Amino acid sequence: MFVWISGLFLLVVLSFIHLTQGQADYTVSQLVKEVWVEGRIQDIVLSLRLPRLVIGILAGGALAVAGAVLQTLTNNPLASASTLGINAGAYFFVVVSMIFFPSVLGNFPFLVALAGAVLSSVLVVTLAGKQMEPVRVALTGMIISLLFASMTGSLQLLFENQTNGLFLWGSGTLVQLNWNGVSFAGPMIVVLFLMTLALAKPMDILSLGEDVASSLGQNVPVVKLLAWAAAILLAATTVSVVGPIGFIGLMAPHIVRMLGIRGHLHIFLQSFLWGSVMLIGADVLGRLIQPGQEVPVGAMTALVGGPWLLYLAWKTAKTHTKGDRQMGGTLKPVKLPIVIVIIAALIVAVLTMALSFNGSVWSMDWMKPVIWNFRVPRVLTAFIVGVMLALAGVLLQGVLRNPLADASVLGVTSMGGAGAMLLLVVFPAIPVQYMPLGAVVGASIALVIILTTSWKNNFQPMLVALMGIAISAFGSAATQVFVVKAKLAVAAALVWLSGSTYGKGWDDVQLALVMVALLLGPAIYLTRSLDTLTFGDDVAAGLGLSVKSTRVWALVVGVAISTAGVAIVGTIGFVGLVAPHIARRLVGFRHLPLLVVSGLLGGLLLVTADFVGRILIAPKDIPSGLVVALIGTPYLLYLLRKMK
Repeated sequence: MFVWISGLFLLVVLSFIHLTQGQADYTVSQLVKEVWVEGRIQDIVLSLRLPRLVIGILAGGALAVAGAVLQTLTNNPLASASTLGINAGAYFFVVVSMIFFPSVLGNFPFLVALAGAVLSSVLVVTLAGKQMEPVRVALTGMIISLLFASMTGSLQLLFENQTNGLFLWGSGTLVQLNWNGVSFAGPMIVVLFLMTLALAKPMDILSLGEDVASSLGQNVPVVKLLAWAAAILLAATTVSVVGPIGFIGLMAPHIVRMLGIRGHLHIFLQSFLWGSVMLIGADVLGRLIQPGQEVPVGAMTALVGGPWLLYLAWKTAKTHTKGDRQMGGTLKPVKLPIVIVIIAALIVAVLTMALSFNGSVWSMDWMKPVIWNFRVPRVLTAFIVGVMLALAGVLLQGVLRNPLADASVLGVTSMGGAGAMLLLVVFPAIPVQYMPLGAVVGASIALVIILTTSWKNNFQPMLVALMGIAISAFGSAATQVFVVKAKLAVAAALVWLSGSTYGKGWDDVQLALVMVALLLGPAIYLTRSLDTLTFGDDVAAGLGLSVKSTRVWALVVGVAISTAGVAIVGTIGFVGLVAPHIARRLVGFRHLPLLVVSGLLGGLLLVTADFVGRILIAPKDIPSGLVVALIGTPYLLYLLRKMK
């Protein structure tokens, strides 16, 4: 009862403060006295501020209940609509509809968001497997989120005019100009909330385990289907009205459980209340920080939710000691010289096409000024950065004993993007060329967080992977918010965030060559230690290897290589995930040949992506990051499905 009273008291206090915030200034006492009579205050409250408050209460409650349902269904304390990619899928479908089918979006915004949410959920359930292992579910959601986020960002870049109005909404905002949003979402959320309450008792039984639930006579597939439907519909409803707001669905159910609430009926009821409190509180805080300006509420939930997610990741890893997994690969490797010759031939062929074709005209005269000064350095930069990202992927997968690890999953890429965008927001007059400095700082912060949180636990692979997922989620949310705040610099920022070799010159080639020269030696030196680490920590320690030292140096070198790549071309993901997988199926598990072949494949992959993006809709450019995501993700999802 105390928890109920406290929550309701907080919600009432925050609601009164919320109703007094805005450009039209009046006090709480004026609000209480004058809201009942016709006039300025009543008009403002009824037409603008009350709809915003009501939608905040409904959306916060809906996201929290959806998170509670998803955490039980996936047996994953890190599950929510944002971490499982449901929000990202819904947002992607909204952006696509805004560009290509605006009338459909205008008439059926909920159905559009629902289609994206359903697709993301189906992908997670299909690829994560029946066991719903927490780390596997979290990684699957992370990869799906990365895919949708890269495609969304690229579409926003290519169709800036059509999607300009979506930037604020895409960061999550409670702004309501009338009661339309409330009248649409309110009945939906109430009905779905009642549906989840009806499912509370079956979910209590389901939480005992599917086998136990079946033996007690429960129709497990039906219960799970209804629960998934309720969670997805709740998420889609909120996204269609207020945009993709993260972290509420993650934090509220955990806070409720920490307050001693047990049983799904009480958890759902309390989650709705505390989710509302948290979202209204975040909106109040955002408007206190910048009075008179619209700060996306997603910014505030990310600010609080990021550290909370880090804590949950750390806590989850402590309760799941199993972290190593099969890396995949062939037991009958092809001879290294044969593999290198074949890949080299492919590289020569792709480089020749990339240098000779501009999308409409072929020219083998590579010394022409327009080719030599623009196309040649661009292609060479793409190749060298592709090599760097693949090398980083090999090191990070080796040190974490996880085939799904790379700079994207560890949060280095997203924090690099957040750091670059923060630099642009704090110093709006700074040239875009200085964005890499912010990226280096952001990536370094990600590395420091991983090192400090994992040091005492000997850098257990599961802990590092989960911390990386948390950092990545926080960085992605922060980046979206900074894009909104950057305003006039949005176009240049989106080019960089989408990962593009557009406009690269000979200075970039020289910088990339210097970074490779500096970091290739340490990477090669670490290969023998990583070979030993593949036998497991105990065996490696028995053979005299300092496991902790190896993990630290491999993390530092891997992050340094990927940060250098990100600083040069922006946030390109998937190369470091896909190239090592392909290489492992060609040359096996030993890290030196794996490093060589992965590097060549990474260069080939990024040059191919850059070439395809340059000619597909010439003279427009599709960012390399999007093309890589489209090429690499189907293969990666196939591997994820095949992994034991």
